[in-house]
Amino acid sequence: MAIFSPRVRVAVIRGGPSNEYDISLKTGAQILSLLREMPDAYDPIDIFISRAGEWHRSGLVEDSHRALRQADVVWNALHGSYGEDGQVQRVLEGLQIPFTGSSAVASALSANKEMAKRLYSQHSLLTPAHELISENNFNEDQLVAIFRTFLHPVIVKPSSSGSSIGMRLAHNFNELKEAVKEAFKHSKKVLVEELIVGKEATCGVVDNFRGEKYYALIPVEIQKPSHKTFFDYDAKYSGKTREICPGRFTPDESLAIADMAKKAHHALGLRHYSRSDFMITPKGKIYMLETNSLPGFTAESLLPKSLHAVGFHPRDFVDHILKLTA
Repeated sequence: MAIFSPRVRVAVIRGGPSNEYDISLKTGAQILSLLREMPDAYDPIDIFISRAGEWHRSGLVEDSHRALRQADVVWNALHGSYGEDGQVQRVLEGLQIPFTGSSAVASALSANKEMAKRLYSQHSLLTPAHELISENNFNEDQLVAIFRTFLHPVIVKPSSSGSSIGMRLAHNFNELKEAVKEAFKHSKKVLVEELIVGKEATCGVVDNFRGEKYYALIPVEIQKPSHKTFFDYDAKYSGKTREICPGRFTPDESLAIADMAKKAHHALGLRHYSRSDFMITPKGKIYMLETNSLPGFTAESLLPKSLHAVGFHPRDFVDHILKLTA
């Protein structure tokens, strides 16, 4: 849909029925704030979606079609289930309203860690070895076989959850069993994955920026508390991690991380922007962990910090993405 109005009406949808509800509210608030810094170009509309999935506009419950009336474009500020797994994207595609972020199909692929890993492998992206467990055929014999296959500890995580929610480190069989049961609370399929230890990195990608189809931002190094051996969701959002931008990587490592982030963005069919996470071993092997099709955009989020590092103000980023969307 082409945009002809002097002031583009941007509906920012935030909240939603996921474990990342609070982060989504903050991302949406940040986007609304940045849009208000451009009053000659944009007219922001705050659309709140409750934990129960009800759409609200101006304090009133509306169906999605009514809530988005007169909107020229939607900024999707939802995170987690419903917002990142293709569900809300299918709603917006059905309403034929342009929206930021990836399509329903690409979002669903990115949110499904097992499918994403297959696509990584097809594009020669190194990813940790893993086994998939389904809730409907889960049994202890299967778990014993997996336990004997991997060196321990191992990572256990939901196949379709984001931001490390439901992720645990299992050192022995009992911990493995409990971790799998906990992960089933968040997804019907669970990944048991080899633990990769080293420096953690994340790298954002922006479409059609500075003359590049896929522009990779400067890789960021994530330092965790010394007792943490893998990324921790609660630590991330409670200020217990430290981000170093640019990260302390060799030039070759930085180039490789950026190249892998762009390959992942392309492999998953993502659009507008994304952020991929990596582990770099002491011997320099770089493992692709996962790709976030809709990274957070709060004051504490990694993507705005990466944008600042390359002289790209978050306000200009929002303007850039909306111009791609129109």
